[in-house]
Amino acid sequence: MIEAELKARVHTPEAVMRLLDERATARVEVYRDTYYDRPDGSLDRADQELRVRTVHGSESTRTVLTYKGAAVDEDSGSKPEYETVVEDADATHAILRGLGHVELIAFEKRCRNYDFEAHGRRMLATLVRVPEIDGTFLELETLVEESDLAKALDDIRAVLSDLGISPDDLTRETYTGAVAAQRG
Repeated sequence: MIEAELKARVHTPEAVMRLLDERATARVEVYRDTYYDRPDGSLDRADQELRVRTVHGSESTRTVLTYKGAAVDEDSGSKPEYETVVEDADATHAILRGLGHVELIAFEKRCRNYDFEAHGRRMLATLVRVPEIDGTFLELETLVEESDLAKALDDIRAVLSDLGISPDDLTRETYTGAVAAQRG
């Protein structure tokens, strides 16, 4: 499956949050993301991602292992995504290190997640703050077959417009890149 996703800088987070609250109930979660690479940096160079994410919610904690392939759409950066819940975060980190992967970067994301349906699709909107970088971001995504990607991105753009997000607000800036730059 392809994660059709667009990301934008949000200039009026409170207004966007109110509009999202009208669509769905928010799940407030803190993500602790650790990205891995091969020692030679070949995953990063190939535009691939290997991530362990531990999600702390109000009622539970879960850990997810994710692999994202190279972008299949340059404008949006949408990528094939494969994800599975893992039972033991520490064991997962140890397995990746044991297989020779090295930690590329780790950081925290503070998220408000909204699951809703729009344009006949299940969508996930996430308002994101990363303490180490300035600003609030909105990620809007849906999972699709590659043949449906262009239409899905059009549907995402329509929802973003409804939320007051303009095409000029879209960004391909990555959190990993922004955090790395901030850390110098």
